[in-house]
Amino acid sequence: MEAFAYTALDASGHEVTGVIQADTPRQARNQLRTQGLLPAELAPVAARERARQLWAHGVSAAELSLLTRQMATLLDSGLTLEQTLDALIEEAAQPLTREVLTGVKTEVTAGLSLAKALAAYEKSFPDFYRALVHGGEESGALPRVLQHLADYLDARQSLKQKTALALLYPILVTTVAILIVAGLLVYVVPQVVQVFQQSRQSLPLLTRGLIALSDFLRESGIWLLLLIGGGLALARLAVRREALRRRWHGLLLRLPGLGPLIRGIDTSRFASTLAILVGGGVPLLAALASGAQVMSNMVLRDAIERATLRVREGLGLARALGETRAFPPLLVHLIASGEVSGKLEQMLERAAQLETKGLERRLTVFLTLLEPMMILLMGGIVLLIVLAILLPIIEINQLVH
Repeated sequence: MEAFAYTALDASGHEVTGVIQADTPRQARNQLRTQGLLPAELAPVAARERARQLWAHGVSAAELSLLTRQMATLLDSGLTLEQTLDALIEEAAQPLTREVLTGVKTEVTAGLSLAKALAAYEKSFPDFYRALVHGGEESGALPRVLQHLADYLDARQSLKQKTALALLYPILVTTVAILIVAGLLVYVVPQVVQVFQQSRQSLPLLTRGLIALSDFLRESGIWLLLLIGGGLALARLAVRREALRRRWHGLLLRLPGLGPLIRGIDTSRFASTLAILVGGGVPLLAALASGAQVMSNMVLRDAIERATLRVREGLGLARALGETRAFPPLLVHLIASGEVSGKLEQMLERAAQLETKGLERRLTVFLTLLEPMMILLMGGIVLLIVLAILLPIIEINQLVH
């Protein structure tokens, strides 16, 4: 079957667009007429070509979680993969979601696995998602893996929402403070200090520095913004090189405060992934290979790959991870307990839960400290500006008396 993009008119004369599957264009038109639509334009759309057209967009996180849960339920009820995708296409509320699913079904019908079909839509289905689906297909436990994956996506979305809401106020405060300081330096300070410059008196060092900074921002502020933008663009291009990106990721892990946060995020993701795959019956080595793919930090990913080699040589997973010295001791101890007791899946789930809670605590502390620190910093800057303006006035008053 092929995918056809269509433009049609409904019963009320409104234009409707979308994608429909059929063996031939004639069959596609008949399906549209059956749905009460009058086809105006019809053209075949290859899934990968459509994927490029949809590259700038993607299925939302909430929609992806819902799709995953629905897919798990339908597959678990005994439907085939193609029947499941048909049902999801019919139930999809968003046109974008319907088009993506239609493209995926076209690839699956052509003989590709679900994981490879999802790879055509990387914006909608990230690497770790496809890695878990691949593991579920390999083990034959795809419905169970998808169910666990939906739970994981829900938890991650909840954490993102909490973090975004907590960051909202500090970001607003910082943005307003920067605008106020920039306005003072560019518009207010020059008019105030002009009086002191005309008096030809010797100005305090702080006032002279403020005047120099104000002149620089007014004359070269645009060039400074362009320089910062260019620097960020060059840094982004440089980080695309694997060697530089690995060194950058290693530096991030060594930063105080930020390093433990990044390590906690990847550790929680790795433990959750491993628990889902091991619980779904995926062999440990294959689960570790998929778990390495979900790590965003290259240094931690390399550590997983080294541990995988040691496990392949016959070493236990806990000892292999402990040798890398890249992961929290809590994770290693819980995995060791799971290997001894034969409850590796439960211990991995426990480790993921504890790491997630620890991550939430770190974020709470970080955000709690960030707000007063930003207020104090901006207050200090405003205080320096006020002092730079008041000091000459105080000196004039002393001379008068």
